[in-house]
Amino acid sequence: MSNDSEAGATQPIADSVRLALPGEAPAIAEIQRRIWLDQLGPEQAEAMLGSITQDQATEAWQTAIIRPPQARFRVLVAVESDRLTGFAATRPSDDPDADEARDGMIDEFGIDPAGRSRGHGSRMLNACVDTLRADGFARATLWIMSTQDDFRRFLTEAGWAPDGGHREIGTEDDSIRIKQVRLHTEIGPE
Repeated sequence: MSNDSEAGATQPIADSVRLALPGEAPAIAEIQRRIWLDQLGPEQAEAMLGSITQDQATEAWQTAIIRPPQARFRVLVAVESDRLTGFAATRPSDDPDADEARDGMIDEFGIDPAGRSRGHGSRMLNACVDTLRADGFARATLWIMSTQDDFRRFLTEAGWAPDGGHREIGTEDDSIRIKQVRLHTEIGPE
């Protein structure tokens, strides 16, 4: 008969979402790059990410984890067995029409293309909402590309809806423009 520590050593880690650790910044940066390549294609992704090296992206994620820019800024990771499959960042909304006390946002949200359709997105979305609610927000927002029909469907099935917000992001020289729409959901008391 084995003891509990031996049994625990052979058990796989359950799929979960938790706060990111500083040493996971390189994996987050790699997943982020794969997601952009998947969503935008190599040419547009390279134009958008070409000025940022993998080391710079890693450093930015490490800083966000170790020294977040705000007290209510969190970096979360989705874990499958012993590897990361996704990441998200939550924070107070910085949208011009946001109510600082009430509106939180999911600033980043991504599941590695190789890890999709296994429940990681649902777990991550629920963890983001729980985190924003625990940080005192009553409404959550999230910007998505206007062409992300599957992601929009996933969000609307989870109770999110467009709120009329729209914007464009892109390269500094305007050679690439990406249209985004904002979705929202109520998450707590008014």
